[in-house]
Amino acid sequence: MTIDDLIAAHGLPASYREVVEQYWQPLATAIARRTTSREPLIAGINGAQGSGKSTICAFLEVLLASRQLRAVTLSIDDLYLTRAERQAVASEVHPLFATRGVPGTHAPGLGMAIIEHVRARRSFDLPRFDKGTDDRKPEGERIEGPVDVLLFEGWCVGCHPQADEELLDPVNELERDDDPDGVWRSVVNLWLRGDYRVLFDQLDMLVMLKVDGFDAVLANRSLQETKLRAADPAAPGLMDEAAIARFCQHYERLTLHMLEDLPRRADFVFDIGADQRPTSLPEGLANR
Repeated sequence: MTIDDLIAAHGLPASYREVVEQYWQPLATAIARRTTSREPLIAGINGAQGSGKSTICAFLEVLLASRQLRAVTLSIDDLYLTRAERQAVASEVHPLFATRGVPGTHAPGLGMAIIEHVRARRSFDLPRFDKGTDDRKPEGERIEGPVDVLLFEGWCVGCHPQADEELLDPVNELERDDDPDGVWRSVVNLWLRGDYRVLFDQLDMLVMLKVDGFDAVLANRSLQETKLRAADPAAPGLMDEAAIARFCQHYERLTLHMLEDLPRRADFVFDIGADQRPTSLPEGLANR
């Protein structure tokens, strides 16, 4: 597939080619330079909901293929526990774990297994999650190895735990009303200190798509829901505006935390504007 084919497939204007050439080409070059024939690269792509992670990864796959590097994308969304598994965690630990999103609603071990397969240059199955039905698909996607680059994208990829004192005060109505004693957010933080830290420590590179603030997350998530509804109007997992607002409150704490913390640790930070396009090239990519 060519860049023009991909632009058309994603319903983007022809002018998006300028974005690809100005921003994603230099990033692809940086990734290619860190990839060796002996050791596959695990590149984390962090970004809040609707920041364009999956679209960018699709272009990086094509750009890296032109450099004779095979890239495959793993979304942290595809590591979600099944709906039944999340219901079990909600029953045993805290009701808020019924909603997908935060650490504790994924299967980090599944991600670790995929990374191990990539590093060993073996074939493997990529799990797939259906947001329309809010459940993991029965069958994944077979990837025949070897793979040179694994693009691991997700809203909390690379997230570090918060300090204990940061958990004391609720950040929104959801935490105030549904987690008044802080159990849910404390367990989320424990997951970040445990299995998620092990998973994120596998990253060889971290890229952040940095939105302007949490209002941008709400706007972008509403746009995503519109696209899901257009694709399958009868899907049972669709949400109205009120449900979207509540849903996004599950993400607010860690999104705000990462907006402050990740720019200090990421290899490359792209500021993303309201039109979901980068506004400037990271300094480390300027001369590539």
